Amino acid sequence: MKRFKIILLFVLISSFATFSLTAKEIDKQTGLKIDKGFEQVKVNCTVCHSAKFITFQKGDRQTWLSMIRWMQRTQGLWEFDKKTENLILDYLEKNYPPGKASRRPNLKPKDLPKL
Repeated sequence: MKRFKIILLFVLISSFATFSLTAKEIDKQTGLKIDKGFEQVKVNCTVCHSAKFITFQKGDRQTWLSMIRWMQRTQGLWEFDKKTENLILDYLEKNYPPGKASRRPNLKPKDLPKL
């Protein structure tokens, strides 16, 4: 019985440690997941709009790139160097992938307003 309790305790501790390592920490200021590329997203994206715009969106790499290009073309977003753009896209693709969104589906690039 004692051995069973030790094994059970070990399994519980291991499970908790694994969960702690895989759960993403959330930035208290923005609500964004803290991960590689977070700082670049925070610095470049929340200058113009709330981080909620990001957390409510879902998309694959191409969807995120289309949104960036639309903002560059119509909203005055500056161009990124390749390293920064890839860090931002890697972050968004990994942390806000397609799936169940908390709002209506994203507009297709062809449906975005033309200014």
